[in-house]
Amino acid sequence: MIADVHLKELLNDLVKQASESEWLEFKHNYHSPEEIGERLSALSNGACLHNQPYGYLVFGVEDKTHHILGTTFKPKIQKKNGEDLEHWLATRFNPKIDFRVETFDYTDGKSIVIYVVPAAEARPIEFLHQAYIRIGSITRKLGDFPEKAAKIWRKETKSFEKQIALASVTPQDVIQLLSTQTYFDLLKQPYPTQQANVVAKFVQAGLIVPNKGNYDITKLAALLFAKNLNSFESLERKVIRAIVYKSKSKVATEREHIEVKGYALAFANIVEWVNSQLPANEEIGKVLRDDTRMYPEIAIRELIANALIHQDFGVKGFPMIEIFPDRIEISNAGTPLITPERFIDAYLSRNEKLADLMRRMGFCEEKGSGLDKVIFYNEWYQLPAINVLVNENRTTVTMYSYKILNDLDKKEKIRACYQHACLKYVSNEKMNNQSLRERFKIDEQNAATASRMIGDALEAGVIKKDNPDSKAQKYVSYIPFWA
Repeated sequence: MIADVHLKELLNDLVKQASESEWLEFKHNYHSPEEIGERLSALSNGACLHNQPYGYLVFGVEDKTHHILGTTFKPKIQKKNGEDLEHWLATRFNPKIDFRVETFDYTDGKSIVIYVVPAAEARPIEFLHQAYIRIGSITRKLGDFPEKAAKIWRKETKSFEKQIALASVTPQDVIQLLSTQTYFDLLKQPYPTQQANVVAKFVQAGLIVPNKGNYDITKLAALLFAKNLNSFESLERKVIRAIVYKSKSKVATEREHIEVKGYALAFANIVEWVNSQLPANEEIGKVLRDDTRMYPEIAIRELIANALIHQDFGVKGFPMIEIFPDRIEISNAGTPLITPERFIDAYLSRNEKLADLMRRMGFCEEKGSGLDKVIFYNEWYQLPAINVLVNENRTTVTMYSYKILNDLDKKEKIRACYQHACLKYVSNEKMNNQSLRERFKIDEQNAATASRMIGDALEAGVIKKDNPDSKAQKYVSYIPFWA
């Protein structure tokens, strides 16, 4: 929740407005749940039309005089048909909107309630299947004003990174809420000696936005540099969570770790913690190296970075790392913009500014060179092929612990063959029987084993012959189906 001092400053700014508007309404006391829902729809749509980040419904202020009177309305205990009012409202908007309810004492025991609703994006907000708009101080059906509805539909959607996480804060608040030092350290720039220059640099980088003498903190700035993401209500559910389970199922949790800091501060910590929880594998250690850790740390690091960068911030859900005795699952909210089969060679991010800044700060690879490194080290550690699952608005990448080749099922072998072909192709090489044997440490006298795997992958349609007209089977090479 926002500190009371900021809420008082916000209220003081709102009552200074000349009058109510399409994005601002004052009420003294509560009337009905339906009225609140209609007002929030109207204010969200009005904020969109007037290029305001939020609309405000304020209880405790007289609408004509803007005198601060206080209110008896207590939204946190209010019910509608036995259901909490806030939940009842939230489930009746289309599309869903992440409004918040702020309650505080202004002065002399005067209680204030402010509903803060984000501006509609690209389409009108409906309540109970009806969209509303404010005309002056009157709430009307949006359908009666088709020209206003058309403007909302034509509005360009503001990217998540440019949206405002916290509005109208002082320069001191910027320094208090964000680890500005981290920004300069990671970009290897000297930290300015004056606070004004720190703030100016953040404005120049588009991380904060000037607002009538104060500043708005963007979601990009908060997501990366927040000292505590819980200070930004819209980002509370984007903290990074890691869970270790006792068995191969999610029935029993052994331990859990939550990073509440912004990603730039938390990234190294979460990677280190995850790696400290991973099991060792003595058998594979004897084959390859002295270090017996089960999974390659560089692959874990890259997959966590990808999960943070490519998540859909419009979908609720934490970035998650879940550790089981036989696998590690790294997941994020949303579905990818490209098909999982093309992760290794194609690049498309819905959060380009976030991706660019994380690359510049050294958290991940340049465009298009991340998953190939994951697959390379996955093969080097002789692990089964990674698996990407897209389901129910969530994307999950799974790395499996070591298995001998005979313990892999047919699907796992086909997936491994396909990923090996992809890795070779993006490295300007071609897969053949020998390279696949080297990947799985198959002896030359067992070349038929690799041939069967290649045959199954050809039959599954995930690879194809590089030169299908060649008669020299001994030297045939293979490429991914999309090459």
